[in-house]
Amino acid sequence: MVGEHLAGSLFDHYRRLSESRPYSPDAASAGRRALRNICLDLLVATRRPDAVSLAARQYQAADNMTDRMAALSTLSLCDVPERAAALDDFYARYADDPLIVDKWFTLQATIPEPATLDRVKALTGHRAFSFANPNRVRALIHAFALANQREFNRADGAGYDFVVDTVLALDRKNPQLAARLLAALKSWRVLEPGRRAMAEKALQQVAAAPSRSPDVADIVQRALADRLIRSSVTLGRRKRIGPAQGRARTSAGAAANGNRNPAALARGQKASPDQGRSGD
Repeated sequence: MVGEHLAGSLFDHYRRLSESRPYSPDAASAGRRALRNICLDLLVATRRPDAVSLAARQYQAADNMTDRMAALSTLSLCDVPERAAALDDFYARYADDPLIVDKWFTLQATIPEPATLDRVKALTGHRAFSFANPNRVRALIHAFALANQREFNRADGAGYDFVVDTVLALDRKNPQLAARLLAALKSWRVLEPGRRAMAEKALQQVAAAPSRSPDVADIVQRALADRLIRSSVTLGRRKRIGPAQGRARTSAGAAANGNRNPAALARGQKASPDQGRSGD
């Protein structure tokens, strides 16, 4: 009951914010468009057929790119026939505009669903895509790696494998672009253990590849060396100060300094009078 009431309210707000006047770029009109598109996005998130139909109608009837792109972005999150029709129509309309075609590639690369990786691979064979065009590579593959964390970090590691294969292929022709793409794996250490192991394996694959460019070699060496540096520092700290030594040092510091600066004492350092005052 509450869901139906909320959906009805959103439909009412959407209709109230719809404009019959021609497009205007003024602030008030822009605000109405933004709020109306938020209502549309929330409605389509319910997957209601009438909401999906509403988004499809807005896409077709839009007299400005803001409304058309908002409707297409909303539809892109639903695996419905209306999505495929709108994507095909969008490319047909703007095939001669490189910047808008880049947006078309990016939109499809960032859909958070399991089929996206296969879609991205298929789009590399599209007549508008070329690995020789850096903007196209950034719009499709770089967007997938950086803006679609769910599918890039797939549990099976296929996202990492795809990006690494692309990096190795690009490295022969555009090392700078390849290095920029490989940078998507620089944060591999923050992943959970299973994904972290697969991401590290992908980086090791690049490290073992023959004839790497200096750009790619630098990225992969820094990514892998950082792990070794962190591990060495952690191990060194454990060797220098064991648990018993740490407790003894802290206790000794507390006796000598009168507990004036707990933070300093926890590090086993002597607190100055100024440090004690600043900790209050």
